[in-house]
Amino acid sequence: MAICNGRTVIITGAGGGLGRAYALAFAAEGANVVINDIRAEAAQDVAGEIVASGGRAIASSDDITTLDSAQRIVDAALAAFGEVHVLVNNAGVLRDRMFISLSEEDWDLVMRVHLKGHYCLANILGRRWRDLAKAGTPVAARIINTSSGAGLQGSIGQSNYSAAKGGIASLTLVQAAELARYGVTANALAPAARTAMTESAMPEVVKRPEDGSFDAWAPENVAPLVVWLGSELSAKVTGQVFESQGGRISLGDGWRTGVTRDKGAAWRVEEVGAAVEAILAEAPMAQKVWGS
Repeated sequence: MAICNGRTVIITGAGGGLGRAYALAFAAEGANVVINDIRAEAAQDVAGEIVASGGRAIASSDDITTLDSAQRIVDAALAAFGEVHVLVNNAGVLRDRMFISLSEEDWDLVMRVHLKGHYCLANILGRRWRDLAKAGTPVAARIINTSSGAGLQGSIGQSNYSAAKGGIASLTLVQAAELARYGVTANALAPAARTAMTESAMPEVVKRPEDGSFDAWAPENVAPLVVWLGSELSAKVTGQVFESQGGRISLGDGWRTGVTRDKGAAWRVEEVGAAVEAILAEAPMAQKVWGS
């Protein structure tokens, strides 16, 4: 039995790349799919592809970065399918520059699309799911956000993108904690795949293999994890960040308390340098910078 029968999913940025792969995979598992993309023709093409194969889908080109336009996406989903059970926040943009070369416009656009784009639909749907739960209607809803390796580890030339993606990882933790009582889980992905963004940033790295070998950068490789997270089978998994690329699924460990020095009293300024040096010497990830 398909694991998403009767469930409705909204996927942003679904006109190509990872979003398209997610949409096709959800449809194959019985979901009703709302294909959102600012490129109206691309959204319609993916929706048409799903419908032609016997699935159920509608296209939306409404903006995800305002509450009013995000509400139109939700309203269209409700009108077509009756309820929304899953949100996949996938849409994104790049404006890569070294930090001191970033314009205000470069910064604001990336923050708006990534961070505010993750806020608007989730806020509208979160309020809906809360109200349903409080009214006694069982809720098994899912928020699936998109972070990035750049957000977890930083990336030279992508300070705006890295900051936004790191913010999304933190947002996911808060959503998971706050919404659990209403039957909502929130998880994030840090996917690595061939998309319009990665092809523009590192075309030689993500190109298709010419020898017919396993295509580790195919976006379809990430889709099964996303579909499973969107199903009712994933009810016990929340507040996690998963990295996925090729045939690999990893759990992002994130920031946590690491090597510690505790003298049991306040540190004097002249003592701090030696303490920090000792801490960094024991921290494997820090050695690359400290020892360079």
